[in-house]
Amino acid sequence: MSPTQIKVPILDLKPQYHSIKAEIRDAIDRVLDSGAFIMGPDVKLFEAEVAQYLGVKHAIGVNSGTDALVIGLRALGIGAGDEVITTPFSFFATAESISSVGAKPIFVDIDVDSFNIDPHQIEAAITAKTKAIMPVHLYGRAANMTAIMEIATKHGLKVIEDCAQSFGSQFYDAANPTLSGKQTGTIGEIGAYSFFPSKNLGAYGDGGLIATNDDNLAEMARMLRAHGAKKKYHNEILGYNSRLDTLQAAILRVKLPHIDKWNQGRRRVAQIYWDLLANVPGVTAPAVVDGHVFHQYTIRVAGGQRDAVAQAMNEQGISTMIYYPIPQDKLPVYLGQYDLQANSELLATEVLSLPIWPELESDIQAQVVEVLARSLT
Repeated sequence: MSPTQIKVPILDLKPQYHSIKAEIRDAIDRVLDSGAFIMGPDVKLFEAEVAQYLGVKHAIGVNSGTDALVIGLRALGIGAGDEVITTPFSFFATAESISSVGAKPIFVDIDVDSFNIDPHQIEAAITAKTKAIMPVHLYGRAANMTAIMEIATKHGLKVIEDCAQSFGSQFYDAANPTLSGKQTGTIGEIGAYSFFPSKNLGAYGDGGLIATNDDNLAEMARMLRAHGAKKKYHNEILGYNSRLDTLQAAILRVKLPHIDKWNQGRRRVAQIYWDLLANVPGVTAPAVVDGHVFHQYTIRVAGGQRDAVAQAMNEQGISTMIYYPIPQDKLPVYLGQYDLQANSELLATEVLSLPIWPELESDIQAQVVEVLARSLT
């Protein structure tokens, strides 16, 4: 890399922080002064505010997005001997949560355009043991919830949405006005969110959330996050120590009013990439569809060039990431237990995520694409 060439990270959180620095410091000081570090007032306030934003009756803060999935599954009564249909193309927490409650993940291949589970293949995977479908709204794009909910209703299945990468994303379907425009995570029985720092709505540590309109599921989730107790020292079931820290809740309260603006910033960046990549051969860019909030900006690099391109870009100062190089069903923990999912296998060799954050400048994007184009053979 030449001395004059800039370095571009995959994500830069500093511009966001500096834009709200005073509010963040005030929120942290408020919690520190209160001394209420566990389940303090900011937790309930955040839960109320985020429930209103999402348009749901209940929002339950938990320790992480992974815990949101585990507790969500437990609240739905899913356990040993059950099967949950999901996508192989996701971070391990998706399948791990299913296995952690004693159930078995059943992997259904993905649609190559959306990177999300292909609903046309779901019914063939349903058995007498199937209890739920867990779609993942990958990279910030909503899965086809019209088709998924129709299948779930037909077969009496529950739906738990993995929204770790899709906070603020909306599902749009002109043919389905009932669901069109709804936030991801509010369509199935349960939505599970992550507030890992790199997420569109990120805390400054771990954090997660369960969203539901079902009073009974909400009560069970609240019990499970607090050692299985509705009342302190009256533990009714085996649960978890999975509470959202008050400090993180206070930080998220500052950030929540900005999320739509930040997501629009990501869509602006994605549209610029789309235009810049239009004439780059061998690259397939993700469409800027309604509701997509671009947690990641993930392209496909054809012809077996992906790894070489990623290395060449890194050597020239442009950071990239591969989400995900190994499908979940091919990870060591599950190796040899599942049949080939062809689309997932293919995309694991082609996907490459480019730098994206809401404040990313267009001239930097132009340099990213220029280096990308030069790296292709």
